[in-house]
Amino acid sequence: MRRIAFVLVAAASMASIAGYTAHAAKQTDGQAAPVFVVESPAGYRDFMLISVAHEAGSLNSLGAVLGNDVAIKAYRGKTLPYPDGTIIAALHYSHSPSEENDRIFGKPQSFVPGHPTNTQFMIKDSQKYAATGGWGFGHFGPDGKPGAETLMKTCFPCHAQERARDLVFTQYMP
Repeated sequence: MRRIAFVLVAAASMASIAGYTAHAAKQTDGQAAPVFVVESPAGYRDFMLISVAHEAGSLNSLGAVLGNDVAIKAYRGKTLPYPDGTIIAALHYSHSPSEENDRIFGKPQSFVPGHPTNTQFMIKDSQKYAATGGWGFGHFGPDGKPGAETLMKTCFPCHAQERARDLVFTQYMP
């Protein structure tokens, strides 16, 4: 009986050490390593419109910012911090002149979304993404493949500058 108890205690101790070692390996400077969004959330193209954006400079893109029902309810209710389950999607496209529209207007003045450049996500899960302010960040190229980890590591430091709105830049469009 003593041997069985000893074996069980030894096995439990080894499992505990292995679990601690695995957990510690995921830590950097005392914080859990960030976990990035590696799959696009199902149905995100059916989310509601939060806002639109034009980013000038080297990006020169047009974007539609969408939110799931949880996000829309939080935006409308001005609920901060955003509740777990909030998903915000940003669909980015090249900023392209519309020759068809310009012909109708009689002068060059119309721009439309061109080819897709990337899709980005913020998913709120305060437990899973505790190391990155409760948000998981995802960036996907036009081919649908996730961005490199080096790219993903730039999201949180930038968004952390917007603490007053729970790391979210985009405000709800009236």
